[in-house]
Amino acid sequence: MITADHELDATGLVCPEPLMLARHRVRAMARGEILKITATDPAADRDFRDYCRFLHHELIDAREADGRFEFWIRKG
Repeated sequence: MITADHELDATGLVCPEPLMLARHRVRAMARGEILKITATDPAADRDFRDYCRFLHHELIDAREADGRFEFWIRKG
């Protein structure tokens, strides 16, 4: 089980809203803190993987069940 320092509920939002909200939240976090994001937009999977790769954050885990996506990102 991953313990998150912060959580973001982006369910019901569509691209680019989940990513924009996450970017804003991550900026306010300290290095090494973990953000858990819950989303329903299938594009979020690609968006968060690319976001982490480009900005050097760590995508700790990504899961999908019943149309809900969960992501854990550690700020780099």
